[in-house]
Amino acid sequence: MRINLERVRDNVRQAATEDLLDRATIYREEMEEEALDIIERELQQRGVSWDAIAEHERKRREETLFDSQGIPLKCHRCHRPAAVETRGWHRLWGVLPLFPRRFAWCAEHKPR
Repeated sequence: MRINLERVRDNVRQAATEDLLDRATIYREEMEEEALDIIERELQQRGVSWDAIAEHERKRREETLFDSQGIPLKCHRCHRPAAVETRGWHRLWGVLPLFPRRFAWCAEHKPR
């Protein structure tokens, strides 16, 4: 399946810089090569240096949780890389507890 590059460009233009940095570093393995080129060009246009990208990747790799196959876990509430994992109940309609499970959380959404 071919990706729609115009749609990717629009998405990249609207994305926050931190989101683009995550896509270009932590989520790099999941990205299409053409999309990565668009993201890297956009970061350069926003004035983000290669050193800043490398520093972002270093920090994210230190704090991000990965599964057994090396794939970064994503936050239960958003698409950011997960920094902590907790246990809780999977709930039907948000009310009825069905079974225990693990939840991954980014630094912003982690439970207090």
